Amino acid sequence: MCKILLSIKPEYSSKILQGTKKYEYRRQIAKRTVDEILIYSTAPDMKVIGSVKVNSVIKGTPAELWEKTEKYSGICREKFFSYFQGKETAFAYKLGDVQTFNPPRNLTDYNIKTAPQSFVYL
Repeated sequence: MCKILLSIKPEYSSKILQGTKKYEYRRQIAKRTVDEILIYSTAPDMKVIGSVKVNSVIKGTPAELWEKTEKYSGICREKFFSYFQGKETAFAYKLGDVQTFNPPRNLTDYNIKTAPQSFVYL
């Protein structure tokens, strides 16, 4: 079992906790198989706000990925394709059960000093 902490913008992290965003898109993914993601909501939140199980990873061209995931993408088409501009391959973590941390946790609770640019293994 492998856990990672992902830095996610608040507009998207809140949608994951609400269950309206069921895919987390990435240009690169972890080399290890990820079972769970801890959600670090970036500024202004700057807290670990919850965790989510990973059901699977989807790989394809940006167009293929959008076609498969659009309904629960939690992002508009324009932002999606802007994010993957110039990339031939796109990835999505298909998200499962969500747990909200109340109260939210600090990075230091996980012995992490600074927020990762993308992700960090736990």
